[in-house]
Amino acid sequence: MATNGSTKLRLLITLGVVGLFGIITFALVAAILGTLNKRLGAVDGKLLAIAARSLATLSTVITTTPNHNLSLVTSINVTDVLKHLHELQSIADRANGTRAINTRGFNETLQYIKYTLSRKTNFTIIEDSFPVRDFALNSEPVFISSVNGTIKTYTFSLDLTEADFLYAKYSTGSNITDINYVSVIPNGGCNETDWRNVTPGRIALIKKEGDCSSRQRISRAIKYNATGILFYNNGRSSDDLAPIKITLSQDNILPVLFLSHKVGQDLVDAILNQPSNVTVQLGIDVKSLPAFPVGNICAHTSSGNATQTILVGSHADSVPEGPGINDNGSGVAANLALAIALAELYNTTVYPKYKYRIRFCWWGAEEVGYLGSSYHVRKAKNATAAGERLVDYLINLNYDMIASPNFIFGVYHNQTARKGIPSKAIHGIDKVSDLFREWFDAQNLPWTATNLDGRTDYRPFLAEGIVVGGLFSGAEDVKTVEERNRYDHFLGQGMGGLADSVCDPCYHKACDSVQNVNIFALDKMVHAAAYVLEKLGEESDLQGWLYPN
Repeated sequence: MATNGSTKLRLLITLGVVGLFGIITFALVAAILGTLNKRLGAVDGKLLAIAARSLATLSTVITTTPNHNLSLVTSINVTDVLKHLHELQSIADRANGTRAINTRGFNETLQYIKYTLSRKTNFTIIEDSFPVRDFALNSEPVFISSVNGTIKTYTFSLDLTEADFLYAKYSTGSNITDINYVSVIPNGGCNETDWRNVTPGRIALIKKEGDCSSRQRISRAIKYNATGILFYNNGRSSDDLAPIKITLSQDNILPVLFLSHKVGQDLVDAILNQPSNVTVQLGIDVKSLPAFPVGNICAHTSSGNATQTILVGSHADSVPEGPGINDNGSGVAANLALAIALAELYNTTVYPKYKYRIRFCWWGAEEVGYLGSSYHVRKAKNATAAGERLVDYLINLNYDMIASPNFIFGVYHNQTARKGIPSKAIHGIDKVSDLFREWFDAQNLPWTATNLDGRTDYRPFLAEGIVVGGLFSGAEDVKTVEERNRYDHFLGQGMGGLADSVCDPCYHKACDSVQNVNIFALDKMVHAAAYVLEKLGEESDLQGWLYPN
């Protein structure tokens, strides 16, 4: 009798737990769908059907019986990643909608990362900080044009409904008395060929299009002796008419303004008709402010060879204009999920520890020129302690933007690398790229070879000849018809996204919130990252595998 009663009790408890899990799962899926509806209605309602079908797939993932074969891939659940994203959103909400450096939002992001690591892992946590210069306007900027002798002064305002132009953060100063001729740069100025007909000593006028960064455009402007840059919005939709608040790299040396689509297009039309009769004047008066500290956080395993370290990185800061949940809360959350899952596996008696030390890092100040990762590399170059030297790093895996709403499964690949990549890193880059593609192929998922163009924190590591790899779901990149059709083929009709639309319409904007995240893409990207980290950790001779010569 006692045995039968105990059995019934255990059965009732089991049924209760299963029922409770089902209710929680249903509520979670419903909540996610609700937030997606709000986001997609605000940004692009056409993505709603895609997101809904993705969510149906996701609900299957969440409710499937877990695989009891212990692995890093099966130990990660996308719902845990989403919890981190919601925490980051809450942090931004308490900090005027941003997690940018030198704000409460960024400082609380670092606190959250440290708190989570200390609670969920037994890793060694290292905090470090570095100084960042700051600048501010002494007075409101002035922008004047002259077209065939007609003078026009434009409106500067922080109210985007009234503004004709905005000042770019970290722009240098410019004298309003200087009269400048203007060169129109085609195709967004992303290619060398766009600049070859530029007349030296002129201001470059560039439409916001193409898939290169402001830093890359400025580098080309300097190379071709432009004296400043006027960006202007592309006018693709009603959301792309006003000027945009942008933050440049801290080492920028040119005056830069951002114009509305109308102001920029009017100047283009005037220059194409009468190039010699169009001039502009830029009045930008800036002052230096005291430097402020910005932090990095790293955490590493206590086991594994410290002189053969696998480094997994993501940047922790957003731009001032928004909460940065895709850019780069998605990388922050993925990195946390990887670290926690690995720590839990290491605490079991059946999961073999890797022979290499694993270090996870969250960098500061990526949005102003990957300053945190650059500082870490400079410090490591001068270090003498084993495990802290640059030579101790075998590879840097980087995750920056892995949940774009109109996503690609982008894999960094040597064939898309910029010129000048150190030759000793090429073989390893190819091998790591093959691992990522191997996972996507095994899951019958599409993938895209994405540009290894140095736009994010792997750049200083790659410059030193360290192998890099990673994933990217797209930012300003426009998804082509071919890509959409190929993704439809693998994922199902209508699941491939929107052709001729950017991958992330909220890139560097206030709408980059939790509603901007494609959960299906996030789920696949995090598991691809887990697969590659585990495969690298299991290599018997990773150094020889990456650097055979």
